Amino acid sequence: MFIDINADVGESFGQYRIGNDEALLKQITSANIACGYHAGDHHVMHKTVQLAVGNRVAIGAHPGLPDLMGFGRRAMAVAKEDVFNMVVYQVGALQAFARLYGQEVAHVKPHGALYNMAATDMVIAEAIASAVKNIDSGLILFGLSGSALVEAGRDAGLGVAEEVFADRTYQPDGTLTPRSRPDAVIHDIGAAVSQAVRMVKEGTVIATDGSIVPIKADTICIHGDEPQAPAFAQQLRYQLANHGILVRKLGG
Repeated sequence: MFIDINADVGESFGQYRIGNDEALLKQITSANIACGYHAGDHHVMHKTVQLAVGNRVAIGAHPGLPDLMGFGRRAMAVAKEDVFNMVVYQVGALQAFARLYGQEVAHVKPHGALYNMAATDMVIAEAIASAVKNIDSGLILFGLSGSALVEAGRDAGLGVAEEVFADRTYQPDGTLTPRSRPDAVIHDIGAAVSQAVRMVKEGTVIATDGSIVPIKADTICIHGDEPQAPAFAQQLRYQLANHGILVRKLGG
């Protein structure tokens, strides 16, 4: 039994610093690098790719909505053409930086509101999957376990990784609890680690109403903007190992 651990990184911008990417990239196996729309800039993208390469971490593009002020977490009314083109634009930019180091982008994971919209809106999901396939059909598409994005990715013939969240709570329908609610994020490291181990080993998660929701875990997400992310990732790896679960990036 094995699992990939991914984190959203490269989310600093100009003089603003978010997260501790240097420490976190030593603990994860896949990096979702912001591409300048919701966070990140050309300098940060370059540096984060360099760090990922140095730590032998899989490079992934993390395209979001054009919303620096809201960190890409505010839903926007976007047409499918908008979604297609913004994904192509952002992934293409990261591909250029990866190739400076003789590397390729391995996966694509939408960010924030775009990710949540794609989880339930098939038009948005299909636009993302189409963009990814047209860029490179070998890219792995990350999507919320059991979501419309996972379905659209499979329908497009892409490799898909079903993603679970160690530090987020779930609704009875398998969607993430909206961040507008106070119980959306699990701040206790022990509780988050326990939830992650359960999702990997048992294929279930306990929703906020106490119901048990079936779930599939190919990759676990840690939010890099949380101050405790590096310590959380380290503890998660330790506990997964204690349960006989190997941590490795997708594809070996």
